[in-house]
Amino acid sequence: MKASKMAYKPVGLVFGAGAGIVAGALFKQVWKLAGHDDDAPDAMDEGRHWREILLAAAIQGAIFALVKAAVERSGAVAVRRVSGSWPG
Repeated sequence: MKASKMAYKPVGLVFGAGAGIVAGALFKQVWKLAGHDDDAPDAMDEGRHWREILLAAAIQGAIFALVKAAVERSGAVAVRRVSGSWPG
């Protein structure tokens, strides 16, 4: 295993956790801006319709994937700048 890949592992875990927090906060803001309730529906919310639950899940998944990809790519670029090799 490359040294840059090993060095990136703990950094990637911390950045991944941060990305999850950022994605969650961003989703809440997007959900509010879309004119929905303050709280997004959960799959177990009995009073919510399928359409609303699936829409919220799709938006949340897209935001999470976008933020995660941006954070991982930025971290890999930073490792390459510092170490000279790509961590993947």
